Amino acid sequence: MAGRIRTSLARVNAKKRAAVLRRIACVLYQLRPIIPRIVSRASAVLPSGPGYPHAGLHGHIVHTIGRRIVTGEIRPGEQLPTPARVKASRGVMREAVKVLVAKGLVVSRPKTGTRVRPSESWNLLDPDVLAWRQQGLPLGPFLDKLTEVRLIIEPGAAELAARHARPEHVRELQAALRDMRDALDRTPPDHEAYNEADIRFHRAIVQAADNDILEQMGAIVNTALLVAFNAAIRVRGLARGSLPRHQAILDAIRRQQPQRARSAMTLLVQNTGRAIAKLPRTRRKRPTAGR
Repeated sequence: MAGRIRTSLARVNAKKRAAVLRRIACVLYQLRPIIPRIVSRASAVLPSGPGYPHAGLHGHIVHTIGRRIVTGEIRPGEQLPTPARVKASRGVMREAVKVLVAKGLVVSRPKTGTRVRPSESWNLLDPDVLAWRQQGLPLGPFLDKLTEVRLIIEPGAAELAARHARPEHVRELQAALRDMRDALDRTPPDHEAYNEADIRFHRAIVQAADNDILEQMGAIVNTALLVAFNAAIRVRGLARGSLPRHQAILDAIRRQQPQRARSAMTLLVQNTGRAIAKLPRTRRKRPTAGR
C-alpha cells in the first residue's frame, strides 16, 4: 500500500485525473443542500463536535438510524424502522428521514417506502457520516482513497498558493505552524489543538490559491481531513516529524517557488498516507474474559 501511495501521483494520467475530478464534482453537486453547514464545520475545526444536533427525539433518531445504516446494521435495500418501532410520531420520523435523505443514506418513494441506498450513493464527506464511519466500519479503505484525492488536489493548491499568496496568507500559515509546534510542546502534547492548527494550515493554502471553486472543494475535503489527522496522530512521532515538511511548504510559498511548494506538499501527503497505511486495517475487538 505504501508503494502504491508513493507512486500514485505519477501513475495518474490525464484520463484518470478527469475521472476523479468528475467524481469530486458529483460529490459537490450532491452536497449542495448542506455545503454551508459543512463549510461551517470545517471552519470550526472541532473534531469531536456534532454535525446534526443530538438534542431531542428528532436528533436522537437521526443519529441512531444513521449510525445503524453506516455500520451495516441496516443494509442497502432494507426498509427503515417504522415510527412505532422507534417510538416516535410520524411527523418526527418524517423529519428525520428528510435529514437522512439529504445525507444520501436513504431514498423515499411511494409504495416502496423508505429504503437504504447503496454506500456509493452516500455523502461520504458529510460530518455525521464521517463520525458514524469512525464508530463502526474500518476506515482503512476510506483513508486510502482520501490520500489519493489529496495527492491530486493539495500539491496543485500549494503550487497555486506559491503563485498568488498575499502577505496575510503567509502570516496565517506562519501562525498555524507556530500553533502546531506549541501544541506539541505542551505536557502532555495537545493533539486536538495540533489537528486544529493543521487544518488551519491546509485551509490557508487553499485560500491563498485564489480560486473560489478550489476553496469550496477544499472546505469539504478539510472535513474529511479531520478523520485522516485523527488517525495519523496515533502514529508515534509522526506529528513532530511532519513539522519540517510543513515548514518547507511555507518557505516555498513565501519565496514564491511553485514547483518546490508542489513537491513539498506531495512529500507531506505521501508520508502521512504511508503512516496511516501501517495502522491496523480493522478495529480491535474488545478483550474477552480470561485473555
